[in-house]
Amino acid sequence: MTLYHFGNCVALVYVPYYLAYKQSGLSEYGAFWKCVQAGLIYMITQLAKMTILATFFPDNMSDLGTDFIGEFLKYTVDIADLVGLYLVLSSIPGKGHCKVLTAGIGWATAEVILSRVLLLWVGARGAEFDWVYLQKCLESNVLLVQHIASATLVWLWSRHDLNKNLKTIVTTLLILCCYKPLLLEYFVQILKLNAWLDLLVKGTFTLVYGLSTLTIYAGVAQVMGIF
Repeated sequence: MTLYHFGNCVALVYVPYYLAYKQSGLSEYGAFWKCVQAGLIYMITQLAKMTILATFFPDNMSDLGTDFIGEFLKYTVDIADLVGLYLVLSSIPGKGHCKVLTAGIGWATAEVILSRVLLLWVGARGAEFDWVYLQKCLESNVLLVQHIASATLVWLWSRHDLNKNLKTIVTTLLILCCYKPLLLEYFVQILKLNAWLDLLVKGTFTLVYGLSTLTIYAGVAQVMGIF
């Protein structure tokens, strides 16, 4: 039973990533090693972030409600993720949709491997069933959409021919992406939501965020002929 639960969790996490890679057509472009490159840049970026956090934000912080400013400054370090995505996009040749999908899927896959493999291997194979592992698996799928949307926004922001008004919107969405975990955590604490409602809030936010990004990208791509 525990092995069956572990298999379900692994499938729930990794099958959507595999399908996203195959069905997006990236395999036809030979983008596998570019996805690996994106994953390596992700690891370097996370190492840099951990170094900064350990140096300037030692782990002696109080809870969110009493030190909001400190937490705000800690999440500012997540701007490094946007820099990392920019470096990934700069190293990938090809059209816009190929670049953003390769960067987003490669980045998200590296994160899910580093953050979920050990968790599932140690936890989901345990003697007792726990819903927390299914919640973590579903959250991984939410993060896949989040990272593809973030890669799309970084690509749009890097274009010199982007309309000034649109660039302001894109910049706002990128900033919102950095502070999303803090805002959602604060929101969940205020409303005292349980884990499932917390996941629902994250999924809803990511859906709106992704649809907004898709709308901007589709409009820009249609006008500029960059599909």
